[in-house]
Amino acid sequence: MSAEPTTLAAVLEAQAAALGEQPFLRFEGRTLSFAELDRCVNRTANGLARLGVAPGVGVAIMMPNSPEWLFSYFATQKLGAYAVPVNVALKGEGLRHVLDHSDAVVLVTHPDYVPAVAALRPALPKLREIVVDTTNTTDAPADFRPPEGWRTLAELMAAPVTSPGVEITPGGISSLLYTSGTTGAPKGVVNRYDPGTIAGIRLFGAALAPDDVLYTCLPLFHANALSLTSIRSLVCGRQMVLSRRFSASRFWDELRRYGVTTFNALGAMIPILMKQPERPNDAENPVRVVFSAACPASVWAAFEERFGVRIIEGYAAVDGAGFAVFNFGQSPKGSIGKPSMAYRIVDEDGSDAPPGRPGELWFRIDDPKRRRVEYYKNEAASEEKVRDGWLRTGDLVSADEQGNLYFVDRKTDSMRRRGENISSWEVEREINAHSAVLESAVFGVPSELGEDEVMAVVVPKEGHVLEPADLVRHCEGRMAGFMVPRYVEIRDALPKTETHRIQKAALKRDGVSPRTWDREAAAGKP
Repeated sequence: MSAEPTTLAAVLEAQAAALGEQPFLRFEGRTLSFAELDRCVNRTANGLARLGVAPGVGVAIMMPNSPEWLFSYFATQKLGAYAVPVNVALKGEGLRHVLDHSDAVVLVTHPDYVPAVAALRPALPKLREIVVDTTNTTDAPADFRPPEGWRTLAELMAAPVTSPGVEITPGGISSLLYTSGTTGAPKGVVNRYDPGTIAGIRLFGAALAPDDVLYTCLPLFHANALSLTSIRSLVCGRQMVLSRRFSASRFWDELRRYGVTTFNALGAMIPILMKQPERPNDAENPVRVVFSAACPASVWAAFEERFGVRIIEGYAAVDGAGFAVFNFGQSPKGSIGKPSMAYRIVDEDGSDAPPGRPGELWFRIDDPKRRRVEYYKNEAASEEKVRDGWLRTGDLVSADEQGNLYFVDRKTDSMRRRGENISSWEVEREINAHSAVLESAVFGVPSELGEDEVMAVVVPKEGHVLEPADLVRHCEGRMAGFMVPRYVEIRDALPKTETHRIQKAALKRDGVSPRTWDREAAAGKP
């Protein structure tokens, strides 16, 4: 028996040979087979090679979800180069930082982002070539032409269909995945060519049924959509469905149309889907399993019952050294599960937190070579992430008496008021339980007394009117007094990342404004 492929380049070729014209990807009426995927990737790789892309060379990808995004990414893996997936919402200094810091020499982008890139072009001396995908546009003007000196992806793919035949050397950088930068400039998390990576993905996909169809509407620049859906589908030989973006109103109809059996949910996706008007056929869908991150316990059972699915909760991070925790049903709903590895929950004093008390989750590093977190060109941050044999996740959790873990908050999102620590996630959970609320964001703003005051920015459901005083009364009946928001602001929408995470940094910068309702002022307090 021949050995299993240990690189994505080898996987692509093996699946093309074994599965041929069986469908791999379905996207907006297009169907791409495993064989056609490999041919398109080869053309892209050979085109990139003509631009000087080779082992150790960086290629940035700033495009919306599309097959061409995957062609570009997999092409770097055929060449032993490294991919730099770029958040398409970036512009200005944030975009310049990622493109410059990553040392990428080629950028593959889309007409939508040409203005943002062109404005920065003089400040990107390392970027030698810019390639624009004009083959998969819906909104670009019919007469769109790339700026002078820029190339098109169609030109790039007018290259031989044969494999570039580059030998992939273990240990080289395969990708840089940039963090959101909530506590400073985004850091590039280094991933390297490692046979264990493919083996791990194959192991994670072992539970897939032969007829499973995977789906993602999350952006491909995010590790969830890229690794857990796209790469897992390829490695395991399953069909995947790709959507441009999350649409709550069209979500289930799309899954029914394509026969989707499993998808991943992040952020507020599950609560927002629960807020949609109920339909008689909600449970009449082909989905069996939903892999979720941070599903609120308050909607978990109701979501499973309404849509006839099973939720598997998981916890992991792109800079988490491969540690993951899952709740396959062995723990209560609302729990991320029980870790199978050594861990600690550490309070502010550096002591182990007792059951029920939040603390930062640490994992024991048993193999420093395999479990190292590496930030590109940032050794200080790498050393800070793993110290004294422990990986500090930056996430607050609590444990019950049986050792089941419960996610509490990002450490940077927690608040302290009147000497009490407050989880923004817990306050948001109760606010979102209000019948007129679609979603909310809770964060701390400076208090006249020091520490924080609690502020909530809330989006009502369509067709509903929400009064701040009514929302506060709702909170007072469901949480401790020190947790009840002092400030409430009603908005039509929340600023979000492309992965549907609320941009609290932007809300904190806005802070209290003339349109913000103040509970103490309303009560006549000075």
